[in-house]
Amino acid sequence: MFEKKEPYQANSPAIPEILLGANVSVAKTGLLAAIQETISYDANTYMIYTRSNRGGNARPISEFHREEGLSLMQNHGIFDPVVHLSYLVNLASPKEDTWEYGISILSEEIQRVEYLGFRYIVFHPGSHVGQGEEYAITRIAAALNRILSGTEKVTLCLETMAGDGSKVGNSLEQVADIIARVSHQEKLGVCMDTCHNYSFGYDIVNDFEGFLKQFDQVIGLDRLKCAHINDSKTPFGSHKDRHANIGEGSIGLEALRRIVHHPILRNIPQILETPGGKYKSEINLLLNRPLVDAPSALSIPL
Repeated sequence: MFEKKEPYQANSPAIPEILLGANVSVAKTGLLAAIQETISYDANTYMIYTRSNRGGNARPISEFHREEGLSLMQNHGIFDPVVHLSYLVNLASPKEDTWEYGISILSEEIQRVEYLGFRYIVFHPGSHVGQGEEYAITRIAAALNRILSGTEKVTLCLETMAGDGSKVGNSLEQVADIIARVSHQEKLGVCMDTCHNYSFGYDIVNDFEGFLKQFDQVIGLDRLKCAHINDSKTPFGSHKDRHANIGEGSIGLEALRRIVHHPILRNIPQILETPGGKYKSEINLLLNRPLVDAPSALSIPL
């Protein structure tokens, strides 16, 4: 059993209104690597994976330099980092070994993230691989009921999906249906993804207010805990998950800028998952900062 770390960053009066960061690496030095990269982008939050998406045994979480990392975050004004669960987890799988594997990995990830003292784990709800949406929703809820005891210090955030393949959690109604079937609903939140929402058919470009109103009616805005900020390589309603760089896709810079600055998204972590290593310039674009090159993360002093 891991030692749990209290979420030091929760309810801090120093948290800025806009929390914006990127998916960063934990290679070699764990949190130190992630935070150094975040500092190089002049960002104030970040997202990591604590285990490889290629599978295999996860690096011991005790090797992530927790105490030094949390101190570095406080010194540089970095708040509310997010952990993304491995893509290998499919809680909707009809294959018993795959389903049990997902339950095991997410259960372990909860302990790992509690050790770090972070508040949120984002995960893809799952894919029914031919069994149908109703089967998948039932299967995901059953897995979450196996996993959650109600004593967790983290919130599990279902990510909204794009409608590609046999994935579920595409519509707000599907996400709400999953939550409704879970006993410890207080441990569940939602992570919206701009690329996914737009690709599925929510017009966040021309009517983001309408999307938020629908979100509130179907799920409740109190469950919106984090957001992925991505442009889309494909058109509106394409049902394809293809992230584009900010301002280079079908959503566009102005719409994404409006979303990032929207009052409803204040104080929740907003994370870029865009290609090509342009995070510094993209964050500057979204925050209306001058465009400058990012220094190497390795050059930033501890």
